[in-house]
Amino acid sequence: MLRTLAAAAMALAATPAIAQSYYAAVPATAPAKASIVTRTTVWKCEGGTCAAPRAGSRDAIMCELLVREVGPLQRFAAAGADFDTAALDKCNARAKD
Repeated sequence: MLRTLAAAAMALAATPAIAQSYYAAVPATAPAKASIVTRTTVWKCEGGTCAAPRAGSRDAIMCELLVREVGPLQRFAAAGADFDTAALDKCNARAKD
C-alpha cells in the first residue's frame, strides 16, 4: 500500500503545469521562448502548447495579448472551454503583421 501511495504521489508531482492551467493555447508556430509575459501573466510554453493561470482580464483580452506575442493561434481555451471559430478569428486578427 505504501508503494501505491508513493507511486500516486510521484505521478501527481510530475503532472505538467499546462494540464493545471486556466488558459491553454496552441500557436500556429511554436514560440521560440519557453516563457512569455503578457502584462502580469506568465505563459509557459512546451511541446507546442502554451498555458497560463487565470488572470484579471477577460478571456478574449488574454487571447489577444498572447497573439501579439506569438502570432496566430490554432486553438485557445479558457477554463477548459475552447473558443469557437468566430472568437478565435477575432482574437487572431490582433496578431502583429
